Amino acid sequence: MKFIEMNGRTLMRMLEPDEVSPDELQRAGLTDTCLVRINQQGDIEVRRPESWDVIGGLLGNFAPRCEHASGRTWA
Repeated sequence: MKFIEMNGRTLMRMLEPDEVSPDELQRAGLTDTCLVRINQQGDIEVRRPESWDVIGGLLGNFAPRCEHASGRTWA
C-alpha cells in the first residue's frame, strides 16, 4: 500500500469542512508535530510508539491536496 507522510500541522491545514474535524483528530491524539500518513483510500493514520492507528479519513479530491500540502508523492 502507498502512503504520503506529513506532520499533524500540515494535515490540519489541508482539511476541508466536510471531512473529519480538527477537534476529533486532536481527541484521537493528533498533535502539530506527530507523524501521520494518508493511504490512497484516504485513511489517516497516526504513528504511535509501537504501531500506526487509523484516526479518521479524508474525502473527495484528497490525493492532489496531500501531494501539494506535503510536497511528497505516494511511496
